[in-house]
Amino acid sequence: MRKVTRFFWFCSGAHIETLKKYPIEHNKYVGIGATIFFTALFASLSGGYAMYFVFSGNAFAVGFAILFGLLWGTAIFNMDRYIVSSINKEGSTNQQILQASPRILLAIMIGIVISRPLELKIFDKEIRQKLKTAYLKGQHRKIDTLQKTYLQKYGMEMSRTQDMKKEKDSLEKDINRSRFQLNQEVFGDKTNQTSGITGYGTYAKQKQSVLQEKEARLKTVTDDANKMDQYLSQRKNFEGVNDLRLFTEHQLDSLAGVAGFADRNWALGQLTYNENGTRDLDTYMAISFIGYLFILFECLPVFVKLMSPKGPYDVAVAKLAEANIHYAERDKERDITATDDLFSHHLDTDVERRKKIITGQSEHDLEQYRYD
Repeated sequence: MRKVTRFFWFCSGAHIETLKKYPIEHNKYVGIGATIFFTALFASLSGGYAMYFVFSGNAFAVGFAILFGLLWGTAIFNMDRYIVSSINKEGSTNQQILQASPRILLAIMIGIVISRPLELKIFDKEIRQKLKTAYLKGQHRKIDTLQKTYLQKYGMEMSRTQDMKKEKDSLEKDINRSRFQLNQEVFGDKTNQTSGITGYGTYAKQKQSVLQEKEARLKTVTDDANKMDQYLSQRKNFEGVNDLRLFTEHQLDSLAGVAGFADRNWALGQLTYNENGTRDLDTYMAISFIGYLFILFECLPVFVKLMSPKGPYDVAVAKLAEANIHYAERDKERDITATDDLFSHHLDTDVERRKKIITGQSEHDLEQYRYD
């Protein structure tokens, strides 16, 4: 238990040796340190989850996610620890709030960043369904666009094919009717289209000739229509119209499973809207409250430090800071005095050395003069 307490004290950024002297402050800084620690833990999970989707499908995705999660959590832990430990309780309430304002803004930004990947995980099922719907609609639009392009490009050929098919249908009906009339003529059935004479006579031969002409025309139209259908089928394969198919449920599941961070983030944003474009308040409030929760959780150590009254630890730290400042000033004076004394000593030594040089030179010159 003592090790856990010291660990949370370390997380809070407190000066442990000073904090030990004031038991009344122990629990407060344990709470602040625990909040910072769990914020960093959530940041690690959030960053690791985001990085997992960045490298989704890679054999080392899990390793990258763990490594980045640890680095991201450590960075958030360091920033939170600095934010809380740098708040000075010596000033007035307004001064403390003004001092903490940049740190609160930074905490809000950190809360937004770490909450988004966790929101993606919480709404994973809804996001997958939204992605599957979006992919299916996208495939529909792709197929429709390709088909429209195909129709615009080969509209004349398709119109000719339709005309030939209509002519073929009309010829087939006309041939059936002419063949029936020929049979009536041969068997002598009297109608307004037959003579009523039994046998293969002049009228039967005329009807037979007309029937053969229609059959020949039908063969020509059928061959032309088949050739045009074959040509259009080849064009469909060339343009890729025949290759496009709607995604199956299994394919949609696979696509949603390997979707990247950007697609999932887009899908999360789309969850807050209905099909008709209106705001889905229930989903919007659920997502928003989760984000607000993490933002509040990130700002909580700062708020706790601001709301807590100035305690003996804060006074002791302030006095210790004053003592350190005083020591630094005296240390500065000591260094200045030592530097001055050392400079004076160097100066005196240099003067004596130069005096000796000048004296020696003078004596040498005097001896030389006497010798000469």
